[in-house]
Amino acid sequence: MLGIDGDDVTIGILNPDGSHAEMSGNGTRIAAAWLMSRTGSPRACVHVGERTVEVRRVGEGLYESELGPVEVFPLEVVAGIELTPVSVGNPHAVVAGEPDRISELGPLLETHERWPERTNVQVVRIDGPSEVTARVWERGVGETSASGTSAVAVAAATHGSGEVLVHFPGGDLTVRLDDGRAWLTGPAEPLDG
Repeated sequence: MLGIDGDDVTIGILNPDGSHAEMSGNGTRIAAAWLMSRTGSPRACVHVGERTVEVRRVGEGLYESELGPVEVFPLEVVAGIELTPVSVGNPHAVVAGEPDRISELGPLLETHERWPERTNVQVVRIDGPSEVTARVWERGVGETSASGTSAVAVAAATHGSGEVLVHFPGGDLTVRLDDGRAWLTGPAEPLDG
């Protein structure tokens, strides 16, 4: 689904398994960049599900999205795994540990009864006071090389506030957290053809 009205675009997001995603940090940034490339505007609003994401161009091929409120919940133990549940408009289960464990923990937690609608899973290692490395298992998708809402979830679970650089196999994203709200900065490049 795609609807355009000036500098606003409404999108719907389908996962490869046919399920609907409530939110996508990377998807909203890409949709906004696409719209800005056609309108010449330095900003755009992307409506997805219940949320409106404001996106602005901050450099050549670089965009900042205001993803809105983030909720970090108390630590839980699910299937013997300690994790932090986080909501970024979609559910996340953040596990502290070695990111290489994603192929083991991702499928186990995604479909656990704790999340009747399934959850996104991240395994994250803290590399420094404002830097983490993570891998992602997206519900309805499997392992992905990067995820915008996952970047926000791991930054919120590990640091809570400030600016955090999140390293994924597919590239880096920067998250800024302030007073329970999140901003995500990353690239968006047009495909040839």
